[in-house]
This record gives sequence, structure tokens and C-alpha cells, in this order.
Amino acid sequence: MIQPNQELTLEESLELEDNTDTAKIKSDLIYGLNAKPPFMESIFVALQHVFACFVGIITPGLIICGALETEPADTTFIISMSLFVSGIATFIQAKKIGPIGSGLLSVQGTSFAFLAPIITAGLVVKSNGGSATDALSLIFGLCFFGAFVEIFISRFLHLASRVITPLVTGVVVSLIGLTLIKVGITSMGGGVLAQRNETFGSPTYLLISFLVLGIIIALNSTNNNFLRMSSVVIGLIVGYLVSIPAGLVDFSNLSQLSAFTIPIPFRYGLNFDFGAFIPFAFLYLITAIESIGDLTATSAISGEPIEGPVYFKRIKGGVLGDGINSIIAAIFNTFPNTTFSQNNGVIQLTGVGSRYVGYFISVIFIILGLFPIVAGIFQGLPQPVLGGATIMMFSTVAVAGIKILSCVNLTKRNSIILALSLGLGLGVTFVPEILGQLPPLIKSIFGSGISTGGITALLLNMILPGRE
Repeated sequence: MIQPNQELTLEESLELEDNTDTAKIKSDLIYGLNAKPPFMESIFVALQHVFACFVGIITPGLIICGALETEPADTTFIISMSLFVSGIATFIQAKKIGPIGSGLLSVQGTSFAFLAPIITAGLVVKSNGGSATDALSLIFGLCFFGAFVEIFISRFLHLASRVITPLVTGVVVSLIGLTLIKVGITSMGGGVLAQRNETFGSPTYLLISFLVLGIIIALNSTNNNFLRMSSVVIGLIVGYLVSIPAGLVDFSNLSQLSAFTIPIPFRYGLNFDFGAFIPFAFLYLITAIESIGDLTATSAISGEPIEGPVYFKRIKGGVLGDGINSIIAAIFNTFPNTTFSQNNGVIQLTGVGSRYVGYFISVIFIILGLFPIVAGIFQGLPQPVLGGATIMMFSTVAVAGIKILSCVNLTKRNSIILALSLGLGLGVTFVPEILGQLPPLIKSIFGSGISTGGITALLLNMILPGRE
């Protein structure tokens, strides 16, 4: 078995020397960033990242295609391409090709932030007599050209080192976890569908959720490294099997899925409209801020620096990777990609922060994209099973943010920034109706608690007097 503290390359050794005086969060990982876990262990850990991120990757596409009333064949193709592109994008982030990518175990997936402007732009096309294909052509054109905004921003992030401090990133990382908890607890109760059919919170749903959660906690508490690394996937498998006799698993959709999907670049063409482009440009800026939080969380959980030159080099590469990957997504007919925060919880639970696991995740996502029938089996994972795992993973992301904030000197000034950022960020999350009377552009920017809290922390950190 390859040990986690294996010999480092010259580049990695120099990087380590550069970081001796930078801030790090103490980590209890089994395998660090540059360790190479054995093959079977890598597969098990990779599957857990896939389980954690799968639903998040396909859901935006399902929502958009449903709103635009696309043909079933187009919907299936777009969902397949979402998974296919996530595999390519995750590889780029983990591998770090030149300046592109963070070199961290960072999973990429379809961003929820763009739902409102994408659906709005598509419906405008349809209201003017265009087809769903015409709407998709405009959407992918806007996504393609908008990605250059994020690429441009990434080149100047090093200049923001005085404002993107551990206080700001700690706020963003904490909000990422805290705002996702609502998603996890909703899944435990049966999901949105259960809320509609009034079965939400059924004892069966809760028992299965707590069974999965209990297994993950029990295995994570053992001294056996393999069981700890496999805790999430074992919990999900047990929950899946228990759900079958409970009638929560439906395999009827498998017969409707195609055996193989061929990626076709620019299948729907590219179109452009400057008026519709403005909210996309703003959202790529917001996505960059959220990605900084995700990448900081990954660095912290992986025991890597969260300050200093190496940290900012990784952040620049990660945000640049976001932009490049969003261009690739538009080329292959899917929606903007961004770093996913879900996988940070998996790193914490499994104790594996090795970026080499990202290669295995990439291959699995590409296979799922090319073979829809395999993806259908994953798609059948019941919400209560997923909720039992995600409530733990999302909570650990919030804890990672708290760890970052624990390194901050909470002076009166910093306490004001922290309090107001968390207050506004969580406030928008709990009561999104407060933005109901505002223009669509404002709602798009501040509709996420993460972006609201992150922007608040960033602005206050720049304008409040007394910064050291």
C-alpha cells in the first residue's frame, strides 16, 4: 500500500518551502494532495464524490429543459453532455494543465446560479416565435461568450490579496455549507416531490436517512482507513438496497434511455443578444467569488495554504479553469460549469484529499455521460438516501469555514463584517421572497445566500476603516 507521506516532486518540494509561513488549517487526512492511493481505494473514494455531485450536475439541465419544453431526446442529450463535460472539467482542475486548473481535488459541475437568466432568455426567444432549438442556440452563445468574463477576472485575482482575506473566504465557505444544509434536510424528508404530494417527513423516509447517516458516522469513527474512506459509498449502497423493498426505487425509466450518446459540438449552434448578455456577465463575476470560496475550502480541508503566493496561484488557476470549462460546456451543448462544494464534505469524511482521485472521478463522469443507461441507475437514488449523506457532508463544509474563521482575529471591525455577512447571506436563503419586488438582474445577483454574504464581506472589508 502506498503511504500518504510519499516522496514529493521537486516542484512540490519548492511549493512546500514557499508555504512554510502561510496559514494552514490542521488536517487529519489519510492521503494528502499529492499522495497516490491504491487503485481500489481510489475507485471507492471517487464513487463517493460522484454520488455526492451527480444530482447537482443533472438537476439544472432538467429544470431548464423542463421550462423550455424541449423534446425528450434533446433533454436526454443535454443531461448526458452535462455529465460528460463535468468529467473533462474535473480532470482539468485536478491535473492543472499549465496555468489552467487549481491542482486540487475539485469537482466541476453545472452551476445553479445561471438558472434564472438562462430560462428568461430562452422563454423570450420562444415568446417571439422561436423554437426550443432557437432558444438553446442563444443560451449556449451567451454562456460561451460570458465565460471570457471569468477568464479575464482570473488573471487579476493576485491583485485582490488585500481584500480576499481569510475573513472573507471564511464567510463564503461557511455560507456554502450553511445554505446547502437546507438542501440536505429537504432530501432527508423525501425531497421536493414529497413536499408536493404531502408525504414529506414520512417516518420511512426519516428512518432510511438516519440509517445512512448512522452508517457513515459509525464507519468514519473507526480506526480502519479503508472503512473511513468507503463510509459514504457504503452508507449510500445500504440505503439504496433498503429502499428497493420499501418501494422508493423506480427502474421503469431505464428502458427509455439510449444505450450510447455521441458528443456533437455546437449541435444547436451559437447565437448572441447583448441585452440578454448583461446578467450573464454579472453572474460570471459572482461565480468567480463563489469558486474562490469552494477552492479555499478544498485547500483548508486538504491541509493546504489559505494565504500566500501558492494559494493565490491555485485560486487564479481554479477560476481560470472555471472559465475555460464553461467554454467547453457551451461547445458541447450544456450550461456553465463551476466548482462544486459538495465534494469538500467527501474529502473531510473520507480523509482523502489526493488530486489523483480526480482522474478517477473524471473517467466515471465521462462514462456516465456516454452511457445514459448507467447514469439512470445513479439517477434512481432515492432522496432520503441522498439526504442522509449530504446533511453530513454539507455540515462539514460549514465546519471548514468555521475553522478558517478561527484563525481570524475577531476585532470589533471583523466581528461587524462577519455578523452582517452571515446575517444577510442566511437571511436571503431563509426568506428569498424579500427580493421578489426587485429587478431580475438584482435578483439574479443576490438570489444566492453565498453571493449575498460574499459580496457583503468583500465590500465591507474594502470600505470599513481599521484594516490591518
